[in-house]
Amino acid sequence: MTEQVFMLPDLGEGLTDAVVVEWKVKAGDTVTIDQVVVEVETAKASVEVPCPFEGVVSVLHGAEGDVVPVGKPLISVTDAASTPTAHEQYREEERAGSGNVLIGYGTGHGPAGRRRRRAHASEAATPQWHGNASQGAHNRATGPEAQNHTATKVLSPIVRKLALDGGLSLKNIETAGTHGIITRADVERALATPAHTNAGITRIPITGIRKTIADKLSRSRAEIPEATVWVDVDATALVQARRDLDASIDGVKVTLLAVLAKLTMIALAKFPELNSTVDTAAGEILRYENVGLGIAAQTDRGLMVPVVPQADKADLKELSERLAELTELARTGSLPAARLSGGTFTLNNYGVFGVDGSAAIINHPEAAILGIGRIIDRPWVVDGTLAVRKVAQLSLAFDHRVCDGGVAGGFLRTVADYIENPVLALSAVR
Repeated sequence: MTEQVFMLPDLGEGLTDAVVVEWKVKAGDTVTIDQVVVEVETAKASVEVPCPFEGVVSVLHGAEGDVVPVGKPLISVTDAASTPTAHEQYREEERAGSGNVLIGYGTGHGPAGRRRRRAHASEAATPQWHGNASQGAHNRATGPEAQNHTATKVLSPIVRKLALDGGLSLKNIETAGTHGIITRADVERALATPAHTNAGITRIPITGIRKTIADKLSRSRAEIPEATVWVDVDATALVQARRDLDASIDGVKVTLLAVLAKLTMIALAKFPELNSTVDTAAGEILRYENVGLGIAAQTDRGLMVPVVPQADKADLKELSERLAELTELARTGSLPAARLSGGTFTLNNYGVFGVDGSAAIINHPEAAILGIGRIIDRPWVVDGTLAVRKVAQLSLAFDHRVCDGGVAGGFLRTVADYIENPVLALSAVR
């Protein structure tokens, strides 16, 4: 009987491990080549991982909630014509090596990272869920609960620790999955309930996407000497131009964000200093020829910054289409990791939250972030006469190492002028 061990592949962007979110198969199932067998969460996105083998699943190397390092066993598959024995189904695999090559993944040997200790199958109690030998060890750790056949199951020691640290009783945690397994999401949901909150302290684990966001923003504030400038702008013409463009570009919904993005690209061409990053180790400023435009987007999984590569080369129609695609992917949680890298300048529409201004944090390692607040009716002087206009506030946070206030102010004023005269600015680049 032949057994193939599929290692967790290199998911790209320097990621070294992933958390098992949900197994799509169980031991004993028959799988085909390229069938999705597990959903994992990396520091950047959720990823569905297909299996490069076909046959019968013999071992799942990790429970939901476990962290699996890149290059370590993920799933074992035996010849479809053979039936694995119970020992083979639950035995531990400690084989190292590169993951099999998957289209879009590549291979690599990630560091061991946070390695899980697993009990040998011979030491494990009869599993209550089709999985690997670690099931018995995890159930045994529950103490009295392990003796109750109806006890709620916790596969991951990390999940167990989060629950116990938060003062939760495992038997009172409701599970959302189909297997009755307590997952990290179940614990976090329980911690956020009013009943638990009113008990005193709510502990919200900083993991996954939230940890990545926290690390990146903390690094930005620690390393980048940023400064912020802002200006109020009459956006009446911008609002009207969006309506006119909506009718002139067939089949494409032109948003204010798309028009603002295009105007920003035009302004960046005049102030390329802001399309840069600082290589601290080399003591150099790296100025980019093309713009990887990041769009700050708030999603159910946290703040993400999907990127439009070479946004400066796109016309308004193409830019509108690409932004619409990114927005939909972010909304549905379908953004691949590759779409979250390569940014050189970020645009942040915080006006959607109903606020006027923000001193945004630069998306490290970029050098600047441009933000726009809500557009509302305000009194505004036009040709010496007080009038009601559509007014918004622009802000620019910039890395003072790449330029001084003159460049930053000049760029922001240019964007403001373009917003007040968008048709003139757009026609100049046609």
